[in-house]
Amino acid sequence: MRKINWGRVIVGGIVAGIIINIFEYVTNGRVLAADWAAAMQSLGRQLPAGSTAVFTVWGFLVGISAIWLYAAARTRFGAGPGTAVLTGFAYWVIGYLFPNVVNWALAIFPSRLLAITTIVGLVEIIVASLAGAFIYKERATP
Repeated sequence: MRKINWGRVIVGGIVAGIIINIFEYVTNGRVLAADWAAAMQSLGRQLPAGSTAVFTVWGFLVGISAIWLYAAARTRFGAGPGTAVLTGFAYWVIGYLFPNVVNWALAIFPSRLLAITTIVGLVEIIVASLAGAFIYKERATP
C-alpha cells in the first residue's frame, strides 16, 4: 500500500477549497444573503463579526479533507474521476446532508434555505473533489 502524498493533498485541497469558497460565496453571500439575514433576524440574531473568515477557513478545511478522503480511497477504488465523484458524494452525505437534516428536524432555519444549500453543496463538493483529485498524484515508488 502506498503512502499518502500529503503535499499533494494540501495543494489539491486548497484548489478544492477555492472552488468550495466560490460556490459558498455566490450561493450564501450573494444569492441567498437576504434570506439568511431574515432567517437570523427571526432567531433574534445577527451574523457575528468575523464569521466570513470562519466560513472561508471551513471551505479550505473541507477541501483538504475531501482530497484526503480521495487519496485514501484510491487504493481501493482506483485513481480517477469515478473515485473523486464517489468520495465527494460520501463527503456530502456526512458533511452536508446529515447536518442539514438535523437543522431541518429542529426547524432552526427555513426548509427552503436548507434544501438549496444541500443541493448546491452536492454540486460544489463533487466539482471540488474532481479538481483536487486531478492535482493529487502519489509519489513514484523506486
